Amino acid sequence: MINETALLESQTLRGSVLDRTDVLDRVKALSLLPDGMHVTTAMVASYFSVTVEVIRALVHDHRAELEASGYRVLTGTELSNFKQLSGIQSRTRSLALFPRRAVLNIAMLLRDSDVARQVRVYLLDMEYLARTQPVENFVPADAASLDARIDQRITHILGRTVVPLFNALIETSGEHRRELTALRAGVQRIEKRLRQHHTRLQRLEAPREGRPLAGVMAAMDAMNGREFEEHVAELLRRDGCTNVVVQGGGRDRGIDITAHTADGRRIVVQCKRFAPHLSITSPEIQKFLGAAKVLHHSEVALFVATCPFTRDALNIAAENGITAVHRGLLEEWSAGAALTVLE
Repeated sequence: MINETALLESQTLRGSVLDRTDVLDRVKALSLLPDGMHVTTAMVASYFSVTVEVIRALVHDHRAELEASGYRVLTGTELSNFKQLSGIQSRTRSLALFPRRAVLNIAMLLRDSDVARQVRVYLLDMEYLARTQPVENFVPADAASLDARIDQRITHILGRTVVPLFNALIETSGEHRRELTALRAGVQRIEKRLRQHHTRLQRLEAPREGRPLAGVMAAMDAMNGREFEEHVAELLRRDGCTNVVVQGGGRDRGIDITAHTADGRRIVVQCKRFAPHLSITSPEIQKFLGAAKVLHHSEVALFVATCPFTRDALNIAAENGITAVHRGLLEEWSAGAALTVLE
């Protein structure tokens, strides 16, 4: 399985997964220009929550690789034509454009961004699932019906609107005929790729009964709340904890799991199965702190989440003896590493 360090260091590995651009929207919505295919430098910076200067420095250091992923800078007549086609109103003399492949490439190069790391984690999990799971050809009737509606909508928008527009432009354009023809072919390929991505996501998100546990975080993201609590309980038992009880229901008094360490200390656990682009905030830690320390008199308090924690939440947890098991630490724990607080 490809690991994150290898992905950051190897251009060859990055190139092998560039087609998995669907992971971008699974972590955070990526806004596109009116052409529906590109984003600007500022939009890339906004997506990854970094400055424009950071993205420009990354482009400077890896320009050849990013250009191979589709990055380009428009100037002169080419820029004017793009503005006219896409409806962009701008007086800039040049415009840097990133297609989705180049944005994913940025995610695999950008080290100091929580969003970029979440994209890499999700990318690696989905890559592992794709490599290890058998192809499933059965599609439930309701899913088939949904696919049919999606296909009809895609066909109507792309086949009856966008492609005819390109046909008209090609007929009236001389200098840019070849470029427009290539763009039309790209649009025609989008329909097929969207269907493939939709089918793949349905397979990954389908109920897990009878399926082997594959990518660590992808498997947890597919769990419901109760399944996630049971998973954490199994990790506690694996690490030698006793009297592990999943509370469940509406009477848990702010606690999902109780247990004892191997040396007899009382453990209380709060489990939150959130989307990876969300964060645990300080009010949630404060609420758990009251339940753990006041109501349950815990000696070990774990707040386990499938997402990151805000800086304030981490500070409050550290100041009050709460162990914040964030997405990265949860991945390591699930993969076999022990939590120091349980030893």
